Amino acid sequence: MIQINPSGQACGAEVTGVDLTKPLSDETVAAIRSAWLDHHVLSFPDQAMNDDDLERFTQYFGGFGHDPFFDPIEGRQHIAAIRRDADEKSPLFAENWHSDWSFQAQPPAGTCLLGITIPPVGGDTLFANQHAALDAMPSEMRANYEGLTAIHSAQMAYAPDGAYGAKDEGRSMAIRPDESARATQTHPLIRDHPETGRPGLFSCMGYIIGFEGMAQEEALPLLQQLYAWQSRDEFVYRHQWQPNMLVMWDNRSVLHCATGGYDGHDRLLHRTTIAAYQA
Repeated sequence: MIQINPSGQACGAEVTGVDLTKPLSDETVAAIRSAWLDHHVLSFPDQAMNDDDLERFTQYFGGFGHDPFFDPIEGRQHIAAIRRDADEKSPLFAENWHSDWSFQAQPPAGTCLLGITIPPVGGDTLFANQHAALDAMPSEMRANYEGLTAIHSAQMAYAPDGAYGAKDEGRSMAIRPDESARATQTHPLIRDHPETGRPGLFSCMGYIIGFEGMAQEEALPLLQQLYAWQSRDEFVYRHQWQPNMLVMWDNRSVLHCATGGYDGHDRLLHRTTIAAYQA
């Protein structure tokens, strides 16, 4: 029988009593979705899943999202390898807070990540609950952000001159920078979750490059203040990985970032994204 064990932190829960290597009943999928919406991040330990299992699980919660700047693994269209080799010296991938692909017109509802090769130390993933961050924001601070429309872009990361562009060498991950990363897309900064209706902050500085109708010199201090607030310790869940663990998170509710501390060890996870929710 499925069991949900909350982390006791700002978000996150562990799910046991389910075998993700087998097809799931409608009732089990509904229970997982309910827990996902409640806790925003779910981990499933001891799941010896293969890539077919990962794809099947992803599709219970929506179609596959579009991953624009990663090459998929061989033989698959929708699975990317989040990989770092033991001797790799390039900067850590995804070490800044973000919501996956928030620069898209329809950003993915969620992300699934399956731990394959997990180092014995380091490599935790941090998640920041953006409903809690908004709820706790002082009213005078919130007044600065109410009604703002954020301008999102992948240019600082995935343009040819971005962080993962031409100067990014010696990386084991199959990242493909492109001029299309300079495109922009707008989303409300404060918005209601499309399934729960709960208001929250969406995305942060990095993919947010400014606000509509606001000069950059005015927007930058607001973005910096927001970034510091969104990632305060009281909003954060620290997730520790195990081999054969699946984690799914709600990009509409949390930010996430990678941490290091495992130099000298290989690390490999397989990743899918869940397409935006269609009511």
